[in-house]
Amino acid sequence: MNVAGMMLALLLLLGASAKPLSAQPLDLSQGGPITVTALGGIEWRQNEQEVIAHGDARAIRGAVTVTADRLIAHYRPKPPDATGKPAASVQPASATGGIDTGGQEIYRLNAEGNVHIFTATDQAFADHAVYDLDQSVLVLTGGHLKLTNPEDVLTAQRDVEYWPDRHMAVARGDAVVTTNTGRRITADTLVAYTIPSTNAPAGQAPPSPTPASTASADPLASSGRIRRVEAFGHVVVRTATETATADRGVYIPATGIALLLGNVHITRGENQLNGERGVVDMKTGVADLLSTPGTRVQGLVVPNSVNNAPPAQPGAAESPHPASPVRPQ
Repeated sequence: MNVAGMMLALLLLLGASAKPLSAQPLDLSQGGPITVTALGGIEWRQNEQEVIAHGDARAIRGAVTVTADRLIAHYRPKPPDATGKPAASVQPASATGGIDTGGQEIYRLNAEGNVHIFTATDQAFADHAVYDLDQSVLVLTGGHLKLTNPEDVLTAQRDVEYWPDRHMAVARGDAVVTTNTGRRITADTLVAYTIPSTNAPAGQAPPSPTPASTASADPLASSGRIRRVEAFGHVVVRTATETATADRGVYIPATGIALLLGNVHITRGENQLNGERGVVDMKTGVADLLSTPGTRVQGLVVPNSVNNAPPAQPGAAESPHPASPVRPQ
């Protein structure tokens, strides 16, 4: 098949199984056809059911763009429609050799080398990325992994899982969340829950926007802004004057409050307070140690220390209780 024929067939192939478009950041599973281009060429492996684009490869679906050194699209026959009939077949006019593309669909996209995934507001960077369209999950691996939006930056050294349908991301290995105001929380594992971009009731699919509503939509409202972060293992929260560590934690960016649980240590200059529960107000820079029934709060106060003022008493706000990080099934 000549290059023009492969390009046309590829466009039809990747356009199969499209979902209604909705405002989902970095969500490659929704939208119309996927357009794939590459400077180095496109290879169609019919026996392996793969399409490989290499050399400044680029895939675009709706508002999402994926660039990499190489893209591999894995496809399969489409399932029967609601009437039980096989999917309709479409033969590209310029294709040769009897290649049938209309009855195929993409179920996984691999990106290799210098991966950059972006929309108008959100970005992801990695050495490697795999997007499973069946599960609607993006997995980033390699060094210096990063997810960004206008308000938050999430980084990790091991891997990042991004679940746009579930509005969550899981970062592992020296994971860090940094806000545009300079607030920062680190842990072995961070689970970030993002703000849904629609007001659809829980359990219902978001409505398909009209062209007018899409054009007038606030791009910040459709970005994957973080509403809650759960931290597990070697949790560290820093303010201008204090450093707090714990086994687990919950951070709410909108309030700037971080609740710490388990082996809490709050260090202020040469002074240190130890306990099982603590609260850090990252807006004011004040960290407080909370008393727990049956446990004793301990502290080391160094005389004449510059930062030896006792912590303020926290309010009686209800405390969230994070669960252990579980990979969604």
